[in-house]
Amino acid sequence: MPSHSRIRVKICGLTRVDDARAAAEAGADAIGLVFYAPSPRVVNVERARAIVAALPPFVSVVGLFVNPLRAEVEATLEALPVDLLQFHGDEPPEFCESFARPYLKAVRVRPTTDLLAFQARYATARGHLFDAWHEELYGGSGKRFDWTLLNAAREGGSRCILAGGLDAENVAAACRSVRPWAVDVSSGVESAPGLKSAKRISQFIKEINHV
Repeated sequence: MPSHSRIRVKICGLTRVDDARAAAEAGADAIGLVFYAPSPRVVNVERARAIVAALPPFVSVVGLFVNPLRAEVEATLEALPVDLLQFHGDEPPEFCESFARPYLKAVRVRPTTDLLAFQARYATARGHLFDAWHEELYGGSGKRFDWTLLNAAREGGSRCILAGGLDAENVAAACRSVRPWAVDVSSGVESAPGLKSAKRISQFIKEINHV
């Protein structure tokens, strides 16, 4: 990716209308809504509808799922104007592709992960999201991984989304190291799980804009 390209930002795991407004005002390109019951950041359709309604134009809405039933995804798409689907579990590509909606596919990275095989398997994904490996959690762990593991997976940058333990203190270094198309942050801009801090969101995005 050219060094002058602007790195896009997704703020994930929003649960409050005010947090969505703060993310948009700080310059976020996308917000993520979690539809995965075990997550402390899960939202129901009613809450998600209020959050989406508060967004200004040109802020994308991403719906995050982990190993969902088909009916769950279809019901969400029927109820909400979701721009992108994000699959964070073990969903096969055929499932991800079947909703007539662009999708992101996440992978939890550890040294044994075959990233080239992952990218080839999910070649139809609009983006590949690289997150930290955790034995139990599907994202939102607050843990980072060794960014050099992505060296073998470089794909011109346009599909690379970096996640995992990012915050205002390390995101600039992460962006210089990986040169992703976008970064995805959740716990790194929170005051408590699911509760975003407008100040931390603003600081996070300012750091990226300095890269």
